[in-house]
Amino acid sequence: MGDTEETANQPTRDAIMEATFRALTRHGYAGLTMQKIADEFDKSKSLLHYHYDTKDELLVALLDYMLAQLDERLALDEESDPLDRLTTLVDMLLFGPDREAHKAFQTTLLELRAQAPYNEAFREQLATNDAAIHELFVDIVADGVEQGTFREVDPDAVATLVLSALQGARVRWVTLDEDSAPDELRDALFTYLVDELRPEGDA
Repeated sequence: MGDTEETANQPTRDAIMEATFRALTRHGYAGLTMQKIADEFDKSKSLLHYHYDTKDELLVALLDYMLAQLDERLALDEESDPLDRLTTLVDMLLFGPDREAHKAFQTTLLELRAQAPYNEAFREQLATNDAAIHELFVDIVADGVEQGTFREVDPDAVATLVLSALQGARVRWVTLDEDSAPDELRDALFTYLVDELRPEGDA
């Protein structure tokens, strides 16, 4: 069996992950093979096989890599206004730092999500990431309630609503090519959230 990704130095691991991402984006999960990944890799094919034995083993590593990158982008200033933090988090999850690159990222992520019912490793990694993002929303809403920026609400319920809405908009975006879906969701979501979270008596 090949070594795990931790044994690869970071530049090599980055190159393998980027090649895998390109191949998955180009061919889709069903059409993806180790050879097609190797074709995108600018180093030797033997190096790829040294670290990863199978396509699914490599895709689990890619999923971990992609979600770690997302975590880095979601780092927020915990001292900023809770509504500003909420807005920033929603915008990052909907649009990313670059809209077109984020759409490609979400398309690839959806490919892997579609395999999760049949692949426990995919399912566990996705569940870990979703839970972490859910907790970010919970923490922001709870801070807002504590500071009096938001009225008394259930942070867990708000987080569930927002995350589910975001996931739905991204699915429409990448599967139906509805380029307006993220913008429409953002407008509707903040109209609702501002009304729902505004403390009683505030205009």
